[in-house]
Amino acid sequence: MIGVHGIEWNAGVWRSRFFPIWTGQVFSLLGSELVQFALVWWLTRTTGSATVLAGATLVALLPQILISPIAGTLVDRWDRRWVMILADGAIALTSVGLALLFASGAAQVWHVYVALLARSAGSAFHWPAMQAATAMMVPDRHLSRIGGLNQGLYGFAAIVAPPLGALLLGLLPMHGILAIDVVTALVAVLPLLCVRIPQPQRELLAERRPSVFADLGAGLRFVWSWKPLLAIILVSMSINVFTNPAFSLSPLLVTKHFGGGAIQLAGLQSAFGFGMVGGGALLGIWGGFKRRIVTVVVALFLMGAGFTAVGFMPSTGFGAAVVAFGFVGVMSPICDGALLAILQSTVPHEMQGRVLSLLMSGAKAAAPLGLAVAGPVADRFGIPVWYAIAGLVMIAGSLLVFVLPGVLRIEEGAPSGSGSATTGSTAKAD
Repeated sequence: MIGVHGIEWNAGVWRSRFFPIWTGQVFSLLGSELVQFALVWWLTRTTGSATVLAGATLVALLPQILISPIAGTLVDRWDRRWVMILADGAIALTSVGLALLFASGAAQVWHVYVALLARSAGSAFHWPAMQAATAMMVPDRHLSRIGGLNQGLYGFAAIVAPPLGALLLGLLPMHGILAIDVVTALVAVLPLLCVRIPQPQRELLAERRPSVFADLGAGLRFVWSWKPLLAIILVSMSINVFTNPAFSLSPLLVTKHFGGGAIQLAGLQSAFGFGMVGGGALLGIWGGFKRRIVTVVVALFLMGAGFTAVGFMPSTGFGAAVVAFGFVGVMSPICDGALLAILQSTVPHEMQGRVLSLLMSGAKAAAPLGLAVAGPVADRFGIPVWYAIAGLVMIAGSLLVFVLPGVLRIEEGAPSGSGSATTGSTAKAD
């Protein structure tokens, strides 16, 4: 069977190649989430400082903003399988070093900051490599389903990691939890050593410019010249300016507006997490509408409706807010999974590392801007107002897709002449 970009798939072989790698990444994600929870809790217990926690968030965010474009360019130049192996290995070595510091009693806050920075840098390489590799291994018609499985997995990890991390913190020292992360990283690396991942054709790779920055420039020109893709990236960034702070403000929404406590906050966050699992499973089974962009638009509109509803909830409407958060959780993986599938199926394979990294970098860069604006607005007008604004922006973004030229036809692919000379790559994945 011939897929997009001329890739050949055998109906059964792709599953035997992809799912061992995917299963290894499941263990790696759970290990990473456990360590993330444990490190944040250690910083909280050790310092009790909001500034320290905010600094940890910033340290973990910066590589995703600053390194991602270069990382994506290197992903397009290098063997993606080895990028994932080295990224997982580097993250594991970081955990080993930090575990030794904790075991010797020498761990300090700045050590944790360095570890968070290194782990984030590894993720900046790993995520685009995995997504680009997925597009090379999975037939086009299944990309939305795989995207749904991935999004559901993130929701599952968000639900399981905090209570499991809390349990392990009561049973194991910090270096013991870090050792778990090392083991899960090794589990992720093992199938990568055994399974071949198709790459763009070597003769196409040889045509690349010798400079990494020239390759990055080619990626930027590709995005700039393909206006529907540029529009989607800009709309995504605009939406993230408003939605990221909304999640950050959820503790204040619970305490100040609904008059609740930790149990109510856990209920709200759990509703969103379970919604993500359900939405990811739904997309994994259903696959979305035939035109994936319609799936994105509908899910984004409904997410906006859920956020807007939260913004207009009275202080006695906590139960309805939990339902709304769960509904938003269902729609989130459907929207994100379908959008990622569009990019995986339309962006040339030798360009995917750069394009996906630019999308990640833009989305992450929107978070600090939104947080800077959200605080004063929420303090002045109330927490629910920000949720209403975020919801209306999402609704406007979904409707804007119908107005912007070419966005609804983005699945037809980039027009001839956009991007690099390598557009239209072929590879074998039989």
